[in-house]
Amino acid sequence: MPDFNWKHIDLNLLVAFNALYETGSVSGAAEKVFISQSAMSHSLSRLRGLLKDRLFERRDHRMQPTEKARQIAPVVQQTLLHLQQSVFACDPFVPAKYQGVCRIGLTDYAEMLFAPALYDEISVSAPKAKISFIHVNRHNYQSLLNEEPLDVIIGSFPALDSQLVAEKIYTEHHVCLFDSKEVDIQLPLDLAQFVRYPQALVSPDGQLQTQVDSALAEQGIHRQVRVASRNFLTIRNLVTGRKLLCIVPQLMTRLDCNTLSTAEPPIAVPDFDISLVYRKSQIADEKNRWLRELTSKLISQTIKQALRT
Repeated sequence: MPDFNWKHIDLNLLVAFNALYETGSVSGAAEKVFISQSAMSHSLSRLRGLLKDRLFERRDHRMQPTEKARQIAPVVQQTLLHLQQSVFACDPFVPAKYQGVCRIGLTDYAEMLFAPALYDEISVSAPKAKISFIHVNRHNYQSLLNEEPLDVIIGSFPALDSQLVAEKIYTEHHVCLFDSKEVDIQLPLDLAQFVRYPQALVSPDGQLQTQVDSALAEQGIHRQVRVASRNFLTIRNLVTGRKLLCIVPQLMTRLDCNTLSTAEPPIAVPDFDISLVYRKSQIADEKNRWLRELTSKLISQTIKQALRT
């Protein structure tokens, strides 16, 4: 091992750096590692001096990492993980004895479909554990994954940060949902029937247009969008007993809309993937691995059972 002056090196500086990188906040990092905010600021100052780089710069109320920080972050995370597992190893994780909290982030759609079954499955494997379901969306999932901090998140998300891992669970298909007692449709559903009736939208941001409207406009066709909601239960209740159509994910109709009817949309609607997302730094964490395996297996079984009905 080459000679190196370790005199001013403190392992806690690596812990501080990792906390700052994951939370993007001096106060958040201090809380994460159970030290005062002033102590965290002092650690950041020492790190800047040792590494001859600003490392983190405040932008839009967050401490954004510099290029240097981005380069060394994976090395620091792997080093701390290796030390934790190989040098400071503790007792193996036993679900039946676990008394902590399983923090699971779910989109509105994923929570409606999977939260009850996840609660049941975790309660069987880890009866002493507590479970916190936290709502996430495409805009806040990365910050929540670091700040809560969440163990895993489930849903459909765009391109991920390089520090995150996404494991695809299944691909979701869209169908057109309606109440056959109110809406007179002859199958297969064609464009003329599709645009005849008012429509509801599942809209995370409240907009009353989607890519479906853009595709229809290219054909010189306009549909009657009357109402939008981000909540899938609201959409189901709106469609029931009303002259409304709504394009929704297929699995939702198999699990929770037995009194309603479905048809293939007369226009192409892109499929989307539902994934399990977690931090790279948690790949080898025993509790996280157990929760990932349990979640992925449960959702896969739920989907297979639903698609057989």
